[in-house]
Amino acid sequence: MIEIMIVVVIVGLLAAVGIPNFLHSREKAQREVCINNLNKIDGAKQQWSIENKKLRGNPVTTTDITPYLNNKIIPLCPASGTYTIGSVGTKPVCNIPGHVLD
Repeated sequence: MIEIMIVVVIVGLLAAVGIPNFLHSREKAQREVCINNLNKIDGAKQQWSIENKKLRGNPVTTTDITPYLNNKIIPLCPASGTYTIGSVGTKPVCNIPGHVLD
């Protein structure tokens, strides 16, 4: 009985240390993927604006930039955030705090 209690305590300690680290790593990976997606959207937006001779401030829609993205699909935030493309000359943004394109 004592041996089982010791095993349960050890498993509990390992879980107490491991779970927060796992959650932090998951959040970090989601943030990095989201920022990478924002970079792709920004690149597609810039390419579209150059090819179509659009100036700063012109509105951009998802249908405008879709042909300039991989597989012609707007990427999704892995943390279930939503992207705002914005106009020419502005960076796209995600509504999740910390998911910011520098």
